Amino acid sequence: MLRKGLILGFVLGVMVLSTKAQQAGVVEVSRDTLIAILQNFRAEHEINPTATRTVSLGPKVVDKSKASRVKRKGFRVQIYSGSNRNDAYAAQSRFRSQYTDMDAYINYDEPNYRVKVGDFTSRTEANNFMRTLRNQFSSVFVFQEDIWVWE
Repeated sequence: MLRKGLILGFVLGVMVLSTKAQQAGVVEVSRDTLIAILQNFRAEHEINPTATRTVSLGPKVVDKSKASRVKRKGFRVQIYSGSNRNDAYAAQSRFRSQYTDMDAYINYDEPNYRVKVGDFTSRTEANNFMRTLRNQFSSVFVFQEDIWVWE
């Protein structure tokens, strides 16, 4: 009986100590000095520098007479979604009259027609264009899908 009491007391003591260690909230971090020396060396010689440098080459100009259109993953802006075919074609023609340099596509997913515009390679470009279309069209959203690009 005494032996069982000692074992129970020991187990409870270990549990109390472990909970106190968790409640202290103190974390010790031991950092090797060689890592700090290596990080300083890499920063001085610009090997994987901590600050990223952004280089902009400007937009890539493609000679369309020598290039071909290929499908890539990209983004389009939807400007119309509804079941009326005439409204879909009206939205497409209204868009084409305002933006002659950009393509507009009509898809029919039963029972709705969807008009999507543009061939954007980044979501940022599509979001910026969506913001300009918000006051011209009622339901404007960005979708990821296959787009046509010149290469």
